[in-house]
Amino acid sequence: MSLIVSSIGQGLLWALLGIGLFLTFRILNLADMTVEGTFPLGAAVAVAAISRGMAPWLATLLAVGAGMLAGLVTGLLYTKGKIPFLLAGILTMTAVYSVNLRILGKSNVSLLGKQTVFNSHFLTSLPQYFDSVVLGVIVVIVITLLTIFFLNTDYGQAFIATGDNPVMAKSLGIHTDQMVNAGLMISNGLVGLCGALIAQNNGYADINMGIGTVVIALASIIIGEVAFGELSLNQRLVAITLGSIIYRLILLVVLRLGFSANDLNLISSIVLAICMILPQLEYHLHLRRSFKKGLTQHD
Repeated sequence: MSLIVSSIGQGLLWALLGIGLFLTFRILNLADMTVEGTFPLGAAVAVAAISRGMAPWLATLLAVGAGMLAGLVTGLLYTKGKIPFLLAGILTMTAVYSVNLRILGKSNVSLLGKQTVFNSHFLTSLPQYFDSVVLGVIVVIVITLLTIFFLNTDYGQAFIATGDNPVMAKSLGIHTDQMVNAGLMISNGLVGLCGALIAQNNGYADINMGIGTVVIALASIIIGEVAFGELSLNQRLVAITLGSIIYRLILLVVLRLGFSANDLNLISSIVLAICMILPQLEYHLHLRRSFKKGLTQHD
């Protein structure tokens, strides 16, 4: 039971990563590789700040700011530097790796004996692993509601229009470059927040903890879409959180079957590939059934 609760808590915290990538991947139609660097950046900033005596929540907000700055760098490389978006994200991700080393001072820093957001009196009074569930629920609800509110403002609608049709958006007077930069900042700010919370929950920050984060985020998005079908934009944001929890439970089942933790990236890729293939299989099976039904009726 404790493993299930822990997986749900992890799923809730990692859902922030999925929501962040959703803004660029699904709304702006941009594959942002920056998150591979932004996630450990958020973790590094938060852990380094807490290690130096900063209050955990303030350190977490600082991590959000660092993530937003990394997103802005990618945006400027793309919009002003005219560098292809995928390459812009890779350049920022690569540069951030060195920045993270500078911030941490070494490859791994522990929070042993330090205060974190999970050490508040209310959370420590809960049963084991329930602290991440409760905090995860609170943070996810707040972030989801703020994201829904943002997307329903005039600015948010302009942001959506930029992703749907940039040429038409420009013709309507929307500053598409500004929308892209804002979207990347918000997206990577959420990823930085996720990195900060995960690092505090795990008790350490590691320079390599960003490897595979794109796959994890995509798994949350794709699993949510496949599991719950056609949804409105607001409902899809909720589905991402549920997809993240389902993904964590799948990993738990796989590990219980005897697979090594070293295989998690491989398993994540396989799970994501299967989820992306499922709609195509369903489509072809539907066509076959329709074809057979047509033949039967004709006979």
